[in-house]
Amino acid sequence: MWKILLLTLCAASPALATTQDEVLRADLLPGWQMENGHHMAGLQLQLAPDWKTYWRSPGDAGIPPLFNWSGSVNVKSVRVHWPSPVVFHTNGMQTIGYHEGVVLPLEVVPLDPSKPVELRAGVDLGVCNQICMPAVVQLSAVLGPGSPDASIKAALKAQPIGAKAAGLRAISCEVQPIADGLRLTAVLDLPKRGAETVVVETSDAKVWVGEAESTRVGRRLTAAVDLVAGSGAPFALDRSGVTVTVLGAGGSVEIAGCPAP
Repeated sequence: MWKILLLTLCAASPALATTQDEVLRADLLPGWQMENGHHMAGLQLQLAPDWKTYWRSPGDAGIPPLFNWSGSVNVKSVRVHWPSPVVFHTNGMQTIGYHEGVVLPLEVVPLDPSKPVELRAGVDLGVCNQICMPAVVQLSAVLGPGSPDASIKAALKAQPIGAKAAGLRAISCEVQPIADGLRLTAVLDLPKRGAETVVVETSDAKVWVGEAESTRVGRRLTAAVDLVAGSGAPFALDRSGVTVTVLGAGGSVEIAGCPAP
């Protein structure tokens, strides 16, 4: 859906003359080596005033970022740590992302911690203002012992807190079949954290997840979403792979797993 929206917005606006270099600057921060041998680096995205980019689950009208680390040297895996995003409402559509920039901490696991690490990042992302445009960045950095970087540390601190720290007492998910997939209803016993937006994700990237409809009565927060496989065929839901994130003005909460009632 986001591809159709992107093409529609771009075709409708003469502002396409705007170039990527005018609205986006990307840098790879080399960061530092951790006690466990991993490296904590960072992808810094700086956007022009009023421009935004998107979170890992950007909403139907957003453009999810895609990462490619395949050109890296002595890298086993890379984990992206996501700071809490902002919810945008534009023309009746909800999207989720970052306004005017973000630092994404990158936890790099080397194949051999005793050898040099070169991280090469290819990133496809969307940046939007009145129009949306695709952006592609290619970056590389040699990761050494380094020293803690204040911007990366601040981004790590800005991540959603866990269930225990948020005061979650219980969570359960009821799953019912619908015509083209499943409807998941999550019930959380959780203190209110100001204005709330609930986001549900699954571990299967091929499953489309709709926008959550949520209600709250006291500590009881209920959120329902539709899940549809890309193939249109029936599928089994891995409850342990469900992530429920509650984005709130008083801070965000991320909860892994959603057992049956």
